[in-house]
Amino acid sequence: MDAKPDADPWGETLPRKLGLASAVAVLVGSTIGSGIFASPSEIARAIDTLPLFATAWVLGGFVALCGALTLAELAAAYPRTGGLYVFIRESFGPIPAFLFGWAELLILRPAAYGAIAIVSAEYAWKLIGIDGGAPLVGPMSHVQVLAAVFIVIVGLVNYRGVLLGAIIQNASTVLKVGALLAIVLLGFVLSAGEVPPPSGARTEALADRNTLSAFGLAMVSVLWAYDGWSDVGFVSGEVKDPQRNLPRAFVAGTAIVVALYLLANLVYLRVVPIEQMHGRPLIAADVASALLGPLGASFVAAAVMISTFGTLNGSMMTGPRVFFAMAEDGLFFRRLSKIHPVHQTPSAAIALSMLLGVIFVSVSSFGELADQFVIGIWPFYALSVAAVFVLRKREGDVRPDRYRTWGYPLVPLVFLAATLFLLGNYMIGEPLKFFGNLAVIATGLPVYWFWSRRKQAPPAGHSSEG
Repeated sequence: MDAKPDADPWGETLPRKLGLASAVAVLVGSTIGSGIFASPSEIARAIDTLPLFATAWVLGGFVALCGALTLAELAAAYPRTGGLYVFIRESFGPIPAFLFGWAELLILRPAAYGAIAIVSAEYAWKLIGIDGGAPLVGPMSHVQVLAAVFIVIVGLVNYRGVLLGAIIQNASTVLKVGALLAIVLLGFVLSAGEVPPPSGARTEALADRNTLSAFGLAMVSVLWAYDGWSDVGFVSGEVKDPQRNLPRAFVAGTAIVVALYLLANLVYLRVVPIEQMHGRPLIAADVASALLGPLGASFVAAAVMISTFGTLNGSMMTGPRVFFAMAEDGLFFRRLSKIHPVHQTPSAAIALSMLLGVIFVSVSSFGELADQFVIGIWPFYALSVAAVFVLRKREGDVRPDRYRTWGYPLVPLVFLAATLFLLGNYMIGEPLKFFGNLAVIATGLPVYWFWSRRKQAPPAGHSSEG
C-alpha cells in the first residue's frame, strides 16, 4: 500500500505542527523560570568575588551553548519524539535510554513540576497579599493547592492540543523576556554610574571553603538556571521541517537565554555589590525595589509568576513525550503510546505526568527531594552529547546538507569535560546526594528487565512456535 501523502518521512505518529518560533519559545520558555530571579544569591553565597561570580555565569552559558550546538546535530539526525531518550537509544542502546526515562518518570520530571508550580503559586498569593503558607485544604497550604491547580491547568491545555500549549508558551515567553529586558533597561538607565568596585572580600562563613570546590558547587546552581536548553528535543517529532528548524531552535534559543542571563546579572551587580548579594534570596525583587520602589517589587512578583507558569507549561509540553517514546518502544505501559483521536496528543502520557506532578506538589518536603536529584540529569546529558561521536561513525547515513556541530570535536569535548568536573566535584562535596542519584537510577534495571521480557513474550493463548 502506498504511503499517505502526509506521511512523516521519519515515521513519527504525532503531527508536526510547531514552527520555528514555537520551537524557540519552548526552549526559552522552558529555561527561564525562577532561577535568574533568585539563584544569583545562592551562587554569590558560594563564590563571593566578582571575577569568580562572572566567570561562573559566562562559563555556564558557554557550556549550555556547547551542549545545544551538539544536540542540534543529533536532533537533525533523529527528529523524533523523545529527545535525549531517542539520542541515547540510537547511540548506546535501550538500557541507558530506559534508565533516563525511568529517572525522568520517578523523580526528575514530577519534582520539577512541583518545584516550578510552587514558585509560581507563591508569587501569585504574594501579589494579592495572602499568606500562601496558611492551610487551605487539610494539611495542604494555599501555595500547594494553587500549585496543584496550575499543574492541572497546563496538563489540560496540553492534553487538548500542542498548538494550544504553544500559544500559551509563546505568550508567556514574550512576557517573561519582556520583563527581563525591562529590568535590564531600567537598571542601565536608573543606576548609571553606580557600578560597584570589584571586591575580593570573602564572608566569614565561606573563609574555610576550598575555592575550586566552592566554584564547582556554585556551577550546579548556574547550570540549573540554564537547564532547559535540551527540552525542545523532546518535541522534535512535532516540529515542522525538523532538519532546518531544530538546529536553529537549539542554537538561537540557547543564545537568547545566555544573553539575557548575562545582562540581568550585570544589572544586579550595578545595584547590589557582590559582597551583599548572598544575603538577598530575591535579588531581582530587591533590585526592582531599589529602582522603582514598591511598584518594582510588585512588577517582579508578577514577572516571576508568569515566568514560572510558562516554564511549567513548557515542561508539560516536553516531559510526557519521553514516556510516550518509551511506551512506543514497548518498554512501558502500551497505553501511554496512544494518541488522542481528536486532539492528536499523547494524552495518556500527559495525564500520567499531571497526576505525578499533583502528587509531588502535595508532599510538603518535596522541595528537598527535587533539589537532591537535580544533578541526576547530567549523566544523561553527557551520554547525549557523546552520542554525536557515535553518529559521526555512521557517515554513510549522514546527508551532506544536514546541520553539523560547529567546532566539532572541540565543542562536545568541552561539554563532556565540564560535565565530568561537575559530577566529580559534586560526588566529593555531596556524596550522599550523588550516590542517592545513582541508587534511584539503578532501580530502573530490574524494571527494564521486566518490561523487555514482557515485550518479547508471545501474546497469551498463542504458541511461541512458528
